[in-house]
This record gives sequence, structure tokens and C-alpha cells, in this order.
Amino acid sequence: MHHLNKLISKDLVIGLLKLKFEKDHICEACQKGKQIKHSFKLKNVVFILKSLELLHMDLFGPSRTMSLSGNYYALVIVDDFSKFTWTLFLESKSDVFAALKKLAKRL
Repeated sequence: MHHLNKLISKDLVIGLLKLKFEKDHICEACQKGKQIKHSFKLKNVVFILKSLELLHMDLFGPSRTMSLSGNYYALVIVDDFSKFTWTLFLESKSDVFAALKKLAKRL
């Protein structure tokens, strides 16, 4: 920030706005862009009593490497109780609902 203020005060950069930068100040645009949020408090007591009661899911893609079935997207589901993990490979993100229905039928 000090260097930016020095550039502005001495007019060393053409077209640089006349702003004063403050140390340790996050502008509103940066704050919204980074989506700063508070983390959840940790729970010491586990309330999960059976399998499939709480699932953690992550949908990601497109990945750089194609899967063996020719897909670039993947859905990972982890059962919180048993830590059993399913990995479903998808052609597109819109295939998630169909993949979940197919998985529910198998369970």
C-alpha cells in the first residue's frame, strides 16, 4: 500500500486514480469477491446414529483428465457415519439428479 500511495502522490503512473490506500483495509468489491464468512462452531457431540443419515457431496469438473468412461465431471458422496465413499463420473453437471436417482435405487 505504501508504494501505491507513493506512485499516486508523485504522479509516476499516467491515468492512476487519485486514491489513498489504507493498510489492512479491504475494499467492498474485494470483500464481496472473496466472500469472507465466519466458520461454523465445532460440535463435540456426534448426532449421527445410522448410515446414510448425513452425506457430504462434492461435484467438480471439468477436470483436465478424462475418466476411463470418457467423462470429465465427477460427484463424490461420503457417508458421515461409515465414511463409505461413492464416486460417480458424469458427462455434464446436469446429470447429477439422474445419477442420484440411480444410486438411490441401488441402495
